[in-house]
Amino acid sequence: MIMKNKKNNELAVCGFATVKKLEKNHPEKITRLYFTEEVAPKFGGLCKKIAKAHGIYNQKPAADLEKLSGTVHHQGVVAMIQAPEIQPLDSEITEGWCERGENAVLLDRIGNANNFGAIVRSAAFFGIKNIIIPLDEAQSSITTSSYRVAEGGMEYVNIYSVNSSVRLLEALSGKMLRIGTDLAATKPVSYLNTVGRGKKPALIILGNEEHGISDAVRKNCDELVIIPWSGMNNGVSESVVDSLNVAQASSIIFYELIR
Repeated sequence: MIMKNKKNNELAVCGFATVKKLEKNHPEKITRLYFTEEVAPKFGGLCKKIAKAHGIYNQKPAADLEKLSGTVHHQGVVAMIQAPEIQPLDSEITEGWCERGENAVLLDRIGNANNFGAIVRSAAFFGIKNIIIPLDEAQSSITTSSYRVAEGGMEYVNIYSVNSSVRLLEALSGKMLRIGTDLAATKPVSYLNTVGRGKKPALIILGNEEHGISDAVRKNCDELVIIPWSGMNNGVSESVVDSLNVAQASSIIFYELIR
């Protein structure tokens, strides 16, 4: 759920670990802080910083925090920040990636906010700081839920938007290795380990939870990779489990790319 105060253009950030990471890295972003009596002693230092910046902090009952954040998973604390603006991707930015050898991730209509947040968390963990999302209703964006699940990862990545994933892939032809993930692929994900040692940076494309990458995107990939199914070794039927959740898969993919 997207919880924004439209009048103030704010986003609710909740979850103990997430707010603590925000306190550590960018306390200046917090305009208002609300917390329950139970966690109040853990945020004394942050309250002093907010007071110094003439911000607002208050103790509230858990029910009020649920209304503020739109979730029962607030873990006793909600910080209000200015709603992050997603920068449109342009050729100057992608040329910089190519010059510096920076990898990037393109999300092809990842619709679940929790999956989006988990992918951001994995990308931050593995040092992949460029994430691209299409301006598509089917694509999740920065929300209270995705921010919480990322557990501080949003502070370490840059998120860009594009009008068309296909046009982006066409523009990056020959400049970055465009690698899609697909259940019909023949190359194992370990192939990414050789890519990581190459001259061109990689653009990893992760597809929609139900349908995978679109046909148009697939046609504009240089390579397709798959995480090989290993359930047979443990007596698991392929008809029961033949793929990982996209957020789980992203961790394996990013690991293979950078190892």
